[in-house]
Amino acid sequence: MKVFKFGGASVKDASSIRNVASIIRKYAAERLVIVVSAMGKTTNAIEQIAQLAYNGNDYRPALETLKQYHDGICEELELTGITDKLFQQLSAHLINFKDLPFDQYYDQTVIFGELLSTTIVSHYLQQQAIPVSWVNAGSMIATDKNWREANVDMEATQVAVRSTLLPLLEEQHVITQGFIGKYSPAFYTTLGREGSDYTGALLAHCLKAEGLWIWKDVPGVLTADPKEYQPVTLIEELSYYEAIEMTYYGATVIHPKTIQPLRAGNIPLYVRSFEEPEKEGSVIRMDSIKENYPPILVLKKQQVLLSVSTRDFSFMGEEHMSHIYRIFAENRVKINLMQTAAISLSVVVDENTARLQGLLEALSERFHVLTNSRLQLLTVRHYTDAIINELTGDRDVLLTQKSRQTIQMVLKKDQDYL
Repeated sequence: MKVFKFGGASVKDASSIRNVASIIRKYAAERLVIVVSAMGKTTNAIEQIAQLAYNGNDYRPALETLKQYHDGICEELELTGITDKLFQQLSAHLINFKDLPFDQYYDQTVIFGELLSTTIVSHYLQQQAIPVSWVNAGSMIATDKNWREANVDMEATQVAVRSTLLPLLEEQHVITQGFIGKYSPAFYTTLGREGSDYTGALLAHCLKAEGLWIWKDVPGVLTADPKEYQPVTLIEELSYYEAIEMTYYGATVIHPKTIQPLRAGNIPLYVRSFEEPEKEGSVIRMDSIKENYPPILVLKKQQVLLSVSTRDFSFMGEEHMSHIYRIFAENRVKINLMQTAAISLSVVVDENTARLQGLLEALSERFHVLTNSRLQLLTVRHYTDAIINELTGDRDVLLTQKSRQTIQMVLKKDQDYL
């Protein structure tokens, strides 16, 4: 049994969905669990709709545009009326849940992206005589109520996954949603943006699958994002350890949480191109398979450098540090890089306006805080002096942190990369 995960780019239009069906058809002898993300940029669209509705602004034109997008795909695939009920439910959620805190409200609305995509794909597969059963991931993925980044209850999830999917898989494929879970029968949760990879890994772990296949618009795991850097090369094989290091530093080819459940079950991860499905792509598995990697580049944009210093010239000791960590945790802001000095602390974070403002206000109550925005964080794994010289040249590097295997540099955004 295999788990396949298809991201938003692989189901963005009717021709893409036909391509997904052709890939699945090649595995007719297998039993597949198929995890599907929201179509194209649907999650972004619903986020904007939810923000408008929550703030009391007119969201209906944006919602109608979203409906027309999905209706157009359905019409081209000769599917009629299959999403009407879901759009009615989304409209109701946008109105009926407005008394909730926004993060909880977000989870009750944004999940419709995956519900819509899996409904369309499953109906098309059935139309093409591919046996498949649609399952709501919320009935299987049990979580806490850490809205927008819920933590999974693995024990409850494993029981639900096995009892729900194993009987169905005896006779057909199963299609379900990435990204979503449930805290209670009444409330959905989400696993964090791009969390569909993580869903695939959870299902593979619970079902003791042969492997997890992630189908993407790139040929596999590359040495860098080809949209940012050239030339890039394919890494055909890499370890769980190397993969989790890459994702920790911001590589977007797979979700950061994906590796742990796979490694726990010794389940390989295959990253393949949905545009060239016959090619082998990359495989991620045991920790000792390879040691000599080429330089691997990860660029995070929209970064902010915070300089936090004590007001009374006292040392940045354990008491101050623990207080600062607590503020970051309470505001749910992830630290991408941190460097300490005698009376100050330099921290690089994502430029998330809503959370960043609350963080700055809390830090400023006790510390002096300076900010430097519009920055980029460049991480190079397995760096060489030659590649660092090539990447930086005469660029203004604001902060550098280096270990034997990894170097991180904070750079100004308005400078050319190479």
